[in-house]
Amino acid sequence: MARRVGGAGGTPASGTFPVTLGDVRAAQRMLAGVCRTTALAAGRHLSVLAGTPVLLKCENLQHTGSFKLRGAYVRIARLAPEERAAGVVAASAGNHAQGVAFAASLLGVRSTVFMPEDTSLPKIAAARGYGAEVRLHGQGLDDALQAARAYAGEAGAAFVHPFDHPDVIAGQGTVGLEILEQCPEVGTVVVGMGGGGLAAGIAVAVKALRPDVRIVGVQAAGAAAYPPSLAAGRPVAVRTPVTMADGIRVGRPGDVPFRIVARLVDEVRTVSEDELAAALLLCLERSKMVVEPAGASPVAALLSAPRSFDGPVVAVLSGGNVDPLLLQAVLRHGMAVAGRYLSLRVRLTDRPGALAALLEVLSAAGANVLDIGHVRTDPRLRLGEAEVELHLETEGREHCAGVETALRDAGYAVLH
Repeated sequence: MARRVGGAGGTPASGTFPVTLGDVRAAQRMLAGVCRTTALAAGRHLSVLAGTPVLLKCENLQHTGSFKLRGAYVRIARLAPEERAAGVVAASAGNHAQGVAFAASLLGVRSTVFMPEDTSLPKIAAARGYGAEVRLHGQGLDDALQAARAYAGEAGAAFVHPFDHPDVIAGQGTVGLEILEQCPEVGTVVVGMGGGGLAAGIAVAVKALRPDVRIVGVQAAGAAAYPPSLAAGRPVAVRTPVTMADGIRVGRPGDVPFRIVARLVDEVRTVSEDELAAALLLCLERSKMVVEPAGASPVAALLSAPRSFDGPVVAVLSGGNVDPLLLQAVLRHGMAVAGRYLSLRVRLTDRPGALAALLEVLSAAGANVLDIGHVRTDPRLRLGEAEVELHLETEGREHCAGVETALRDAGYAVLH
């Protein structure tokens, strides 16, 4: 079950916020012809689970693979000519880097991006492919941010923050305007949160036009800086944010988005790594959407407590730039969480035909053998005994139990 933190959920008053509805509408005009109006796709399986229509806002299909292009372009486009001439610098775990690189290339501006040293190779290659000079620094986004700020001071480049700037938030808020245009009857918008720029922008746009719509932010439990920050009434840092969802692995909320989130976001929930893995698997299998773990976080919240949202629900799939190696690992883990992947060890007599007999039992039980290992030499084994380690694909938890029962009924000792 996701942990929840209540918010104020108020209505923006004119002049009280650093970003207004007028700013978001101006950003939307600026982005015309630059960004796609991404699709709002039906999430049929999620709709059944939630008991209300669930729609997926497909920012994973945006140019550069995420919503980040929106804010990056608005920020760079609003720089003065002399600022553009000096170039721009940014820090990012991947998506913001690509957004800045692509936006800068469209506007004819030189870009440099600092990325954590553990950034996946495809994201580094993508940022370079869009025209940025990439520099690797530090163990996380906060280290990269410090390096980018230092470079900005030394080189005179304009710093394009990934979330803590009004222009960036206004650009991200255009997602909210599109949601209202595509689904005027929306009841709840669920959006992943790292620093809070996307949630803040959506909240400004949606609450100004439809104050009754609930805005629910979602954070990874291992990198959830907003719950303690909201409790303290100010941004509070998480010392070591840990999550596979690098797009929302942020140690401290931004000052600008925090002011907005604290007033306008109705609730913040946290989701576990297992829930993120299960959500990514569901997006791929049921909705045919390739999303990164951060992009799947709203779906994870829906899976955790599906009947707790007023519908229709719009879940924002914020990005689809997932490292193929991480995707492989997450999918296998997601299958295990869903009871679709079973690992076990079986003791059998080490004689010709013993393995074939074991596989016949598994075949009759409907299990698909993904991987198999045969151990004959081990001090735990008796003379003439062997052990087989099996990795099986199953239909779910009930099927897993049935497979184990079939093995035991056939006389095998089943170990985990």
